[in-house]
Amino acid sequence: MKRLIFGIALGLAAMTMLQVAASADNLAEIRQRGVLRWGGDQEGGGPYVYPRSDDPNQVTGFEVEIANRLALQLNVKAQFVQSDWDQLPAMLDTHKIDVILNGYELTTQRAAEMDSSIPYYIYRLQLLNRKGDGDPFTWVRSKGTGSEPATRIGVLTGSAAETYMRRFCQNTPAGERACEVVGYDGNTDAMREVETGKLDAALEDSPIASFYAPRFPGLAFAGAPVSEGYYVIYANKDDDSLIKALNEALIVLIRSGELESIYRKYGIWDDAQSQLLDIADTGRFYGYGAVANGKVNRTGGASSGTVALTVPEHGWTVVKNYGGVLLESAGMTVILSVASFPIAIALGLLVAVGRLYGPRFLQLPLSGYVEFLRGTPLMLQLYFIFFFLPEVGIRIPAFWTGILGLAINYSAYESEIYRAGLQAVPRGQMEAAMSLGMSRWLAIRRIIAPQAVRLVIPPVVSDFISLYKDTSVCSVITIVELTKRFSVLSMSTQATVELIVMTGGLYLLMSYPVAVLTRRWESRSEVALI
Repeated sequence: MKRLIFGIALGLAAMTMLQVAASADNLAEIRQRGVLRWGGDQEGGGPYVYPRSDDPNQVTGFEVEIANRLALQLNVKAQFVQSDWDQLPAMLDTHKIDVILNGYELTTQRAAEMDSSIPYYIYRLQLLNRKGDGDPFTWVRSKGTGSEPATRIGVLTGSAAETYMRRFCQNTPAGERACEVVGYDGNTDAMREVETGKLDAALEDSPIASFYAPRFPGLAFAGAPVSEGYYVIYANKDDDSLIKALNEALIVLIRSGELESIYRKYGIWDDAQSQLLDIADTGRFYGYGAVANGKVNRTGGASSGTVALTVPEHGWTVVKNYGGVLLESAGMTVILSVASFPIAIALGLLVAVGRLYGPRFLQLPLSGYVEFLRGTPLMLQLYFIFFFLPEVGIRIPAFWTGILGLAINYSAYESEIYRAGLQAVPRGQMEAAMSLGMSRWLAIRRIIAPQAVRLVIPPVVSDFISLYKDTSVCSVITIVELTKRFSVLSMSTQATVELIVMTGGLYLLMSYPVAVLTRRWESRSEVALI
């Protein structure tokens, strides 16, 4: 027992030392690789990271330009890695990206888990409501009778705006009108809900409010911005050399005026950004340590133009501009489905046969396999393969993780379908086959299984169609399939209705032919049996 404990402790210590060494050499590895991998979520939309209007497969945004300039300072190229926003720390921890650069606020909790750069943007929180409605904060603080509905204020889930608003509503004195916080996953979802009257107001980070305000002419800024915070770049803990290099590069961008030029281009420069120069000049930021050794003269930066928000697209323009990229994403959905389902069928059939006809010692583990997979969410299983296995040295690319995760998950459901099909074959079939001299396994392969397969065609096809739709879960492991592409384009174009119709139509085009072919196969099988 002591040897076992000592071995485990030694293994953990070795893993810790390897992780520390990997962090220490990360900058050297980036330079040797020639690529700085930065993580973000283009579904968040502008002005951070969003698809280019002329090529939706490419991204643009002020953080894209910052990443490119930082990479240039490091003498490498920037490579954008798509991930769900809330999964970026996990992507960083498993070394699938080198840094997080996507509107991540500086918080004590994040600073305890990751190393951060100096700020590259100073944001504030701006309240928006319908023009002429007045200040919702005043409504909340007005005396009420208790019968009035609560003021509903939308926020981005997991953001500083949500934290601020929830604290504000919790501190509403007794007898005053209550407020309700409603969370949304997209930057502009709350603004759209205000415009349609479902919400009273939306609290947004100042870059979002400034960038998207022209698209919502029915909204107005309600009062001055509140609170203040910092967007920083995050790297793995103890990645000192990389953070130092990023800080030095940021200071060059701040002092040269390049950062200001980028912000003016996207319409997000304001007086709060003057603090960036103070931070660069002092070389320190709230005790995070000295950052740059040399002095770089500030030359001032003229704006290189502005990013004009295009008029929201509608109708056939949306079909023409985005139909192709949706079709490409549908191709990814098809590949994931077609590649994973045969594996699920094969595994499911083996599990079903093992449970019914295998040795006793296999039946309990196989039953546990089925119940575990059916009792846990597919998303959790994908997390385990993609984020946990790298911790023990097993790294599987996102594409193969998607195929493996879907195949394993659906194998449990397929096994139950095939088990029912095998049990539906009369026992006399097995007895007759064995009486003719067949072995048990030969009888299963030639007599029982073929009949069971014919019986279970309808539920198997139904599962295949469900698999088409469940590929959307693969977006959590950075795969951009049809549903994720719809979410990204809907956020950046606001053409939600047209994109919903196109996306739904593509899913129908993929699934309906399968259902038609299955019905024909069933009809022919019935005729053959007659």
